[in-house]
Amino acid sequence: MERLNGEFRDREKIVRGVKSKESPIFDGYQIYHNYFRPHMALDNRTPAEACGIEIKGDNKWITVIQNAKKN
Repeated sequence: MERLNGEFRDREKIVRGVKSKESPIFDGYQIYHNYFRPHMALDNRTPAEACGIEIKGDNKWITVIQNAKKN
């Protein structure tokens, strides 16, 4: 959680703050952090992979968006 907070704060400084708590950047960073970004503490796996969730496909972002669209 602390690392996610740090990633978000680093990005927020560049874009000069977030105007609303409902900004999609919060959800985007959470998805990136949990499904795409490998973590050293998890042997370079993502938290999703550590939980047994695997995303297959050449472009993981497109796969996630297509699967979300189906539901």
